[in-house]
Amino acid sequence: MISKKYAQPLFMILMSLGMSVIMSGVVVAVNTGISDGFFFRWGYSLMFAYPIALIAAFTLAPLIRPLVNKIASKE
Repeated sequence: MISKKYAQPLFMILMSLGMSVIMSGVVVAVNTGISDGFFFRWGYSLMFAYPIALIAAFTLAPLIRPLVNKIASKE
């Protein structure tokens, strides 16, 4: 098991990976169709999408967390 202090970064790494897999797959399927070479195109797209999603997650989280804390009720 990993330390609890790494839970948030690990969450952002895995969440951005999952979202990148789904979004790149959908965008590739919509733009080029599911035909020969789909998985190659999907992998190629994912190779660029994941680092961008990861950087966005780590950059935006500190900016968005206070906004969510203001919006969310204190129940």
